Amino acid sequence: MKDIDETTQTELEAAAFRRLVQHLRGREDVQNLDLMNLAGFCRNCLSNWLQDAATEKGLSISRDDARFYIYGMSYDDWKTKHQTGAPQTITPKSH
Repeated sequence: MKDIDETTQTELEAAAFRRLVQHLRGREDVQNLDLMNLAGFCRNCLSNWLQDAATEKGLSISRDDARFYIYGMSYDDWKTKHQTGAPQTITPKSH
């Protein structure tokens, strides 16, 4: 990627981020605790990073708005619909 200009790199990174968010929205079976244990981050981390990035740009995004972007619904709705009590085994899905 050394030959790619900064604007294109930013566009590629943004596209990869959007794809990651879309992928996680489709994997409601994967719990945040599972992600945290296996990858060291979860959906809440992504929403916090989004909020931090906005702050660095002088923008104000609430925690709830950042979570809504990542989850595709309110955090409370996601927890009610998809959060389970105990960690489960994660089965890989094809891309």
